Amino acid sequence: MLTLRPAAERGHENHGWLDSWHTFSFADYYDPAHMGFRALRVINEDRVEPGHGFGTHGHREMEIISYVLEGALRHDDSTGVGSVIRPGDVQRMSAGSGVRHSEKNLSSSEKVHFLQIWILPSLRGIAPSYEQKSFADTEKRGRLRLVASPDGRDGSVTVHADTSLYAGTFDAGESAELKLLPARHAWVQVARGRAKVNGSELGPGDGAGLSDESSLRIEGVANAEVLVFDLA
Repeated sequence: MLTLRPAAERGHENHGWLDSWHTFSFADYYDPAHMGFRALRVINEDRVEPGHGFGTHGHREMEIISYVLEGALRHDDSTGVGSVIRPGDVQRMSAGSGVRHSEKNLSSSEKVHFLQIWILPSLRGIAPSYEQKSFADTEKRGRLRLVASPDGRDGSVTVHADTSLYAGTFDAGESAELKLLPARHAWVQVARGRAKVNGSELGPGDGAGLSDESSLRIEGVANAEVLVFDLA
């Protein structure tokens, strides 16, 4: 069973410095029909104006992944980590027992466009931690490249959740398939471009939840960048 989540039906907030679309309920946007999918709690598509960002604030008991599509995002947190996240990078921050952090558009002239993802952890009360790795486009071209997993296999970042995250880029004629074990579920998020998911065409910002499926097939339609979550 495949359930579509059209981009235009997401929650939307525009604060001037921040234009944000919420796939699931977040902040002032509340929809009881869209509170998350399995352990996946938040997918926010954010565009931040030059020189602006999220001031220092706190989180607890959440696995947070940032995936930059355009621009550069400056990250600082209370563990002492300071880094810059660019396209191709995958950043994982485990909030655990409590962490404070800030995110800012590093550029004074260009917007930063990124996805912020929250996943409910399998373990609570762990020490906060941070990890960031880069994945070249050649690793994702025409295939689903594992970028986050519970055991950090294949060079992916480690998440403290029973979730595996894949990223892929697909032009027309390119495709990939992911087998889904029994009792597993999947969420597909089209970050940009257009792709077919098990025969259904999705556009930029569209999402789809899959349950009771044995496999997931991605087919490129036009310059697609896709994230796929394999979830318990």
